[in-house]
Amino acid sequence: MNQDIQELLLDAVQNGLVNRGNWERMKRCIRKADCGEPVTVGFIGGSITQDAGATIHENCYAYRVYQWWKKQFPKSRITYVNAGIGATTSHFGVARVQTDLLYAKPDFVVVEFSVNDNDIDGIDETDFFRETYEGLIRRIYGAECEPAVLLVHNVRYHDGSSAEDFHLEIGRAYELPCVSMRKTVYPLIEQGIIKASDISEDNLHPNDLGHQALARLITSFLETVSEEEHVKESGLEVQKHMLPEQTVTQNTYEHAMCLRNASCEVHPVICEKNGFVVDEKEREAVRDIFRSGWIAATVGDSIIFHVTGQNIAIQYRKSIRRPTPVAQVIVDGDEEHAMILDGNFDQDWGDKLQLDQVMHHGTSGDHQVEVRIIQAEKTDQAPFYLASVITAG
Repeated sequence: MNQDIQELLLDAVQNGLVNRGNWERMKRCIRKADCGEPVTVGFIGGSITQDAGATIHENCYAYRVYQWWKKQFPKSRITYVNAGIGATTSHFGVARVQTDLLYAKPDFVVVEFSVNDNDIDGIDETDFFRETYEGLIRRIYGAECEPAVLLVHNVRYHDGSSAEDFHLEIGRAYELPCVSMRKTVYPLIEQGIIKASDISEDNLHPNDLGHQALARLITSFLETVSEEEHVKESGLEVQKHMLPEQTVTQNTYEHAMCLRNASCEVHPVICEKNGFVVDEKEREAVRDIFRSGWIAATVGDSIIFHVTGQNIAIQYRKSIRRPTPVAQVIVDGDEEHAMILDGNFDQDWGDKLQLDQVMHHGTSGDHQVEVRIIQAEKTDQAPFYLASVITAG
């Protein structure tokens, strides 16, 4: 890789702060590490956070940031938690953040969903993802462990698109620091100074150099916080920065729940199985996305959930092993408005964890949700896999 390109990138991202926010928690976290106390650093996001595009996991931005903490604070025991899952949005993020990240009681959290909470298939989902993203931010910032939170905004390098504008709106409302690749690296591509292919093979996932630049975007900010004179010499700011009561959206997703088979088997009234069988393989890691669900392969197989809320979503597998059974989801017996859940995936990069919204801002209260197989063939290469039911509100 051209050394000049690397220097351009690393210089550009040193001025990537697009919202300063309140640094009280950041300073508290850095002081804790500086005093040699243990610190847990956590990351939640999509495929970029997971490590997509990096040749090895250790080259992804999250691990590089973790290494910065270890190098900067050798007296502290730094724990690394990576809750990145590819092809997922803040909608799934808010439903899983407790089990995948907050259980570790992180001191510092990076949130990265700006290229996933974007238009899907040409449909503008801004209002929906503004609300799920706010729910995720409130869930993390309001956690008992009071973590410092940094919002990271990535970009699609072929057109500059991302969810940064409304993610930044949430960041400003909650006085959270935000850093941006769109405001630092993307202009170099627009001006023809570098090519998108220099940092990404697919205009989305950073290569090793792109991950290095993204990590530098974050560590440059952390160094700025660390270098402020009163962080080390004058103690913490007197006023603690807490979660504001007023919300930007209706905020019906803050307490979203992800129902998998374990929680439902403990409370059998929640679900009734009529042909669907439990996948007994337990999740051993965050990325074991096709575990702890339910499986079916015959027309007429069904499973019924009794849930409470005003938002309901179904999470299932779209498989490249075609053909795969097709199901439908019926809410409160309304077959006329049933939604199709097609288990066939027309891409070739691997099976996808699909999340379809069945009800959004519906009637608050109890609902019956039935998933029923309506199409299956003897030639099916894989069964229908129901991963979870997500409820909120």
